[in-house]
Amino acid sequence: MPQAPQHADAAAVATAEPVADRDAKPDQELNAVLNGGPFHVALRAAIAARGLPLQRVQHHLSRHGVKVGVTSLSYWQQGARRPQRPESLRAVRALEEILQLPEESLIRLLADGEDAAGERPPAARSYRSLVEADGVLASLLADLEAPVDGGLHTLGLHERIRIGARRELAGREAQHIVRAHRDGVDRFVAVYHGDPGCTPDLMRVQALENCRTGRVRAHHDTGVLVAELLFGTRLRSGDTFLFRYGVEDGTAGVSHEYARGFRQAGGQYALQVRFDGRQLPLRCHRFVQHSAAAPRSGRQELPLSPLHHSAHLVEPRLRTGIVGIGWDWE
Repeated sequence: MPQAPQHADAAAVATAEPVADRDAKPDQELNAVLNGGPFHVALRAAIAARGLPLQRVQHHLSRHGVKVGVTSLSYWQQGARRPQRPESLRAVRALEEILQLPEESLIRLLADGEDAAGERPPAARSYRSLVEADGVLASLLADLEAPVDGGLHTLGLHERIRIGARRELAGREAQHIVRAHRDGVDRFVAVYHGDPGCTPDLMRVQALENCRTGRVRAHHDTGVLVAELLFGTRLRSGDTFLFRYGVEDGTAGVSHEYARGFRQAGGQYALQVRFDGRQLPLRCHRFVQHSAAAPRSGRQELPLSPLHHSAHLVEPRLRTGIVGIGWDWE
């Protein structure tokens, strides 16, 4: 996805800094990924830095005589697919001009061995890129009449991720402790973004404790699912509430990491990834990312419990940005 907007649970979501604020820090981050790659990270950072929705990028490409679908552009910046065909490479060269990048900056990253086709795609996705680039999440949230500020602050969040026997992201369970900062709050809008190739229409949302499932909306091409979790009571400002829900997935291919972005600091976060005993990874590690455009840092090896087949991290007090667990298969 965090917290992304205060109303939404942006699973596997990275929180980007405002693209309109073209200050020195985003430019430095963009230059860093253009120099070091990999390609998908550099492309995502460049699109975010220019503040262009993917529909506009597609429009500019068509004016250059290149036809590329919005879904393909989305997959390129996620790392799920890699431009290889001659027409795709023409699009990459056009993107350098459209995004005001140095000549050969993206093409060079494609040529580098650092972005080999077999490299795993990142699970971290930018909440801002979903809203501003694809417009998909914004449309889904608008369909649920979900306000920008849902009236809730997260005090604690514990996520449990299950990786199945096919090495797929089989499911996710989240337990939230929230506090209302205005009167009348009666729901939480959960956002789940599956791995590339997932089928959100086949996913199932489960209300597990102190809530019930309301309306559910999904977008097939981007793998985004949003769901209302109804409290059954109206909170007053200052009231706390605890609820638990899950998403059954298992519709995508091999999973390599789970990441979550946070738009606001504060609160405690715990993430546990449990693997099927028949399919254990070679190693697990923690990572952080200060923004969607920033390179990853803070890599720390995590022990894999031989008894419980799980790895976990605990953040006593969250900072804005991204935190996650990655793992390597044999």
